[in-house]
Amino acid sequence: MLTRLLRTHLRPYHRPLAAVVLLQFVGTIASLYLPSLNADIIDLGVARGDTAFILRAGTWMLAVSLVQIVCAIAAVYLGARTAMAFGRDVRATIFEHVNRFSAREVAHFGAPSLITRNTNDVQQVQMLVLMSCTMLVAAPIMSVGGVVMALREDVGLSWLMLVSVPVLTVALWLIIRRMVPGFRLMQTRIDTVNRVLREQITGIRVVRAFVREPYETERFATANADLTATALRIGRLMALVFPVVMLVLNVSSVAVLWFGAERVEAGAIQVGSLAAFLQYLMQILMAVMMATFMLMSVPRAAVCAERIVEVLDTDSSVVPAAHPVTEVTTHGELELRDVGFRYPGAAEPVLRNVSFRVTPGTTTAVVGSTGAGKSTLLSLVPRLVDATAGAVLVDGVDVRDLAPDELWRRIGLVPQRPYLFTGTVASNLRYGNPDATDAELWDALEIAQARDFVAAMPEGLEAPIAQGGTNLSGGQRQRLAIARALVRRPEIYLFDDSFSALDLGTDARLRAALRPVIADAAVVIVAQRVSTIVGADQIIVIESGGVVGIGRHDELLRTCPTYAEIVASQNTTGVAA
Repeated sequence: MLTRLLRTHLRPYHRPLAAVVLLQFVGTIASLYLPSLNADIIDLGVARGDTAFILRAGTWMLAVSLVQIVCAIAAVYLGARTAMAFGRDVRATIFEHVNRFSAREVAHFGAPSLITRNTNDVQQVQMLVLMSCTMLVAAPIMSVGGVVMALREDVGLSWLMLVSVPVLTVALWLIIRRMVPGFRLMQTRIDTVNRVLREQITGIRVVRAFVREPYETERFATANADLTATALRIGRLMALVFPVVMLVLNVSSVAVLWFGAERVEAGAIQVGSLAAFLQYLMQILMAVMMATFMLMSVPRAAVCAERIVEVLDTDSSVVPAAHPVTEVTTHGELELRDVGFRYPGAAEPVLRNVSFRVTPGTTTAVVGSTGAGKSTLLSLVPRLVDATAGAVLVDGVDVRDLAPDELWRRIGLVPQRPYLFTGTVASNLRYGNPDATDAELWDALEIAQARDFVAAMPEGLEAPIAQGGTNLSGGQRQRLAIARALVRRPEIYLFDDSFSALDLGTDARLRAALRPVIADAAVVIVAQRVSTIVGADQIIVIESGGVVGIGRHDELLRTCPTYAEIVASQNTTGVAA
């Protein structure tokens, strides 16, 4: 999964990556050349008192060092830009893909997990790309080149490399082996913390209303402690890396000086060559350590890549038609033919054999007990989910065959839980029509009975709206959501219990103001309050996912016991009469 993700999203950056490889190669070669020059200065300059040679060799060392520095800076710069661009592209790809998900796929992953995958998981893979650009290329060159140059200085001490390098490699491998399961568990723990925190922030009013702060504090503390324990377990293992590396480095240095001194005394090696051999051994061990850092990053990045690819490989259950219909002959007509809907693995369908027709200029109401499937029924029209049986037709065309833009252009949806975006009143209203004028916005607010409270705000249409509209009351959010749909002037209005937070007076005024505006449109209203839908042209009564009655209010009171029971439960004697 990791290789596939990197190959797919790094392909556009092959030129910068090639430049990074070239720069790292030149910089590493320069770094390997420096100890050899230093050996020559000691053996041919200092030992013989040749000041001129020291100056010439020193100048050459400065030049080589400058090349190394320039190459290192340029490589890190290009590597960082490439890694950041890679992260940007992956995040954009995930975001665009998730935007095509239906409600089913979003519920499968969960919002907290999707957020983690698009932030923390991408960041881990991004860091791997950065470390690859700065370490992965240099480490093998440094290792191989260091061995060659060390053998060039003295073959007699080469046995020390055969001991030090395997010891360091095995020790680090044993540590990393124990870290891999922890990395996988850590991403799950992060998901849990995000989920708990999101629930507590979103439901803070409920938490306070039921005085559940201690319980929620304990719940977050448990999730936080689990994440902390996992991180500490990994951190303790990571903390072993540096002591192990330093122990091997220092023991190797002592061994080189100990056995090298005997060879110097025997005249088998010069002092400068011994110093160069020591530096090459250090470079080899440092290269092993850099490779170890890479190996430490790879397991966690691999886990994150699996989670990212899992999202990208999940296809939406709502698939656009291969050859979508873009032109229709009728306008503002909605029909459901034997519609059914069943969640995967569910024992019973949510909806079954639902059929009715809504024509322009008429209002259809859908009522039923809680959990009867009313909201699910409404979500089939804009294809938030697709029917698993039957067909939903808009303007005579199955919604699965209509081009998505054509379908959504015809629909104005006011959801059961109205959501407002961070911005202003105007930016939220223009979500339905970006080209709407201020006058059109005020007209929509007037109809939605929202003009008064918006006008009372100091900034008016430019009044700030917090995320989710949390700085407004429930009724204000509903009225702004209705105004947003009105700004669009669609052919089909879908009101999903959109008047529940309004008082009876405001509800009546809003419905009276709506009547002339939606006179030529098809309107579907899902409602709990009978007074909201008593004047509808037809009322659909749903019970346990099936239609148990269709007709007008007076007719259903006589013929549909379920509807009569709903009316009686609301004590609407005046309405019933």
